[in-house]
Amino acid sequence: MTRLKKLMLEELQLRNYAQNTIRHYLRAVEDFARRFNCPPDRLGPRHIREYQAELFEKRKLSANSIGQHLAALRFFYIKTLRKAWNLAETPYPKKTRRLPTILSREEVAQLLHAARTPGERIMLMTLYATGARNSELTHLKVSDIDSQRMVVHIRGGKGRKDRDVMLSAKLLAALRSHWRYYHRKSSTWLFPSNYRQDRPIDTKTVWYACQKSAQRAGIQKGVHPHTLRHCFATHLYEAGTDLRAIQVLLGHEHLKDTLLYVHLAIQRLNATASPLDSLPLNDKPPDEK
Repeated sequence: MTRLKKLMLEELQLRNYAQNTIRHYLRAVEDFARRFNCPPDRLGPRHIREYQAELFEKRKLSANSIGQHLAALRFFYIKTLRKAWNLAETPYPKKTRRLPTILSREEVAQLLHAARTPGERIMLMTLYATGARNSELTHLKVSDIDSQRMVVHIRGGKGRKDRDVMLSAKLLAALRSHWRYYHRKSSTWLFPSNYRQDRPIDTKTVWYACQKSAQRAGIQKGVHPHTLRHCFATHLYEAGTDLRAIQVLLGHEHLKDTLLYVHLAIQRLNATASPLDSLPLNDKPPDEK
């Protein structure tokens, strides 16, 4: 580990950044240095602008991905090197906000039934039943399943925040059955690694299970673990759950992030009549001339 990398790692850890964020920031700065074959502390705004343009034009990264790279470089220069950062010289690209893919309830059921193994099926059930992120799912412990209060404790979520979500009775029964028949040795983790019981399952394993289940179910939409989190929130809103409650269940800091699901709730959208339907129009077609 180089001196600069060690200093940046220490700064990130002192500020209690999430492990995923730490890995991304370190990789982004390493990639920047490799691009110019030069230590990053010797590079400046001109190099950052050139690097940003290359991410757009050659690598074809999205505006959101480029913004994440710039955030890593900004942290490195301001927090690690204690240098100034001029936003006018290195502007952030305007983010694009696209509506995520949503599965119907029938499609979610098809996805769950198409899982290759009982273990994969229960992982997908847990994602949909709790609205947990992939990384949150993999770090669930057996002790986080509170059957007395019927809640699931999600610890150390985004922003290092804990939250409780509802525990589905169907999920509890499935977890008990799975634990009874497929875990010969005790484990701290709810979903331990197949290779080491003392470690949780990898997020890539969950991603792979989701992809394969979607293929087996014949679902043509793009499906990944976060899709089930979106489905969790959208289906709750369609069922009449208050947006504030959904915000708490998802662990959103701002309500504006939860408002996304208003746009995705197709059942409520279909229940809203078009203003065209209220016009007193003559149904007869116009005379042809």
